[in-house]
Amino acid sequence: MADLFMTSPAVLCIGEVLFDYLAEQLGRSFAEVESWTPYPGGAPANVACALTRLGTPAAFIGCVGQDANGDELLALMESLEVNLAGVQRHPQAPTRIVYVTRTLEGDRQFAGFGDYETTAFADTYLNAEGLPQSLFSNAKFLILGTLELAYPTSRAALDQAVQWAQHYGIQRFVDINWRPVFWPNLDEAPPRILELLSQADFIKASDEEAQWLLGSDDPQTIQHHYPQAKGVLITKGDRGCSYWLHGATGEVPAFQVPVVDTTGAGDAFVAGFIHQLCSQPHLDLSNPAIAQQVIRYASAVGALTVTQAGAIAAQPQPDDLVSFLADHG
Repeated sequence: MADLFMTSPAVLCIGEVLFDYLAEQLGRSFAEVESWTPYPGGAPANVACALTRLGTPAAFIGCVGQDANGDELLALMESLEVNLAGVQRHPQAPTRIVYVTRTLEGDRQFAGFGDYETTAFADTYLNAEGLPQSLFSNAKFLILGTLELAYPTSRAALDQAVQWAQHYGIQRFVDINWRPVFWPNLDEAPPRILELLSQADFIKASDEEAQWLLGSDDPQTIQHHYPQAKGVLITKGDRGCSYWLHGATGEVPAFQVPVVDTTGAGDAFVAGFIHQLCSQPHLDLSNPAIAQQVIRYASAVGALTVTQAGAIAAQPQPDDLVSFLADHG
């Protein structure tokens, strides 16, 4: 295995890694669930792991506790060859867990943190002064969620990462990733997320997130409000994805697959999109046919991920995608 701390990552994913405790009984409320199964997750970690599986070197930057959960999550990412040079450990705060209920169709609902407040977890303590600037010198993309904007210390770390991305010419990909349960003060969320979007080269949201925050799920309309953006991607679950990429617009229908668990599907989609831009850096996304092909590949990564439980465990290998896309024309 390559030295994970020396490999120069093409993509930096900053934010949270955690355990999703998935309800084993579908269609029940939190109080009605009898048992839970823990699965590794957290959007930035999901993207980093999916990228390395696809063959793009990626780093995860975040903070976990000095506990067994933190050890297990880092061991998993290390086994997948994710660069961990940007990981911090907090001596008291625990690694985050989140309980996830599921509908009979497999769609998930974040149900809280058990006995902990959202501010109690280690990821909220990600420290700007501990970020290794050397990671940024050769990276091509910085992947940012919005959850760490909810906490002052981790918010400062994200601000520092964005500044270094600007300095080194790194493209910034922002996934709105709206999870109200993470925010101590919901009123603070919109202005902070909107400020981050104003610095994004690519914006990704679900249709519900786009309507909530931006008042529209039309990619071209959103790009008009953020003219610096090179791309806007709107995922719509089983209704596919619409996009604006360097002026090329279109929609890609969803692949019809048996759904077991939708956790991490959007993160897998992001990884599939970014992987192509890294592996084929001269892609002309303004070409409608190429834009459509790129979104179709990203959608396939997301589709394969929902066919198994767990955000990371279900992520596909390149050979899986070749077979899947061949089978689907």
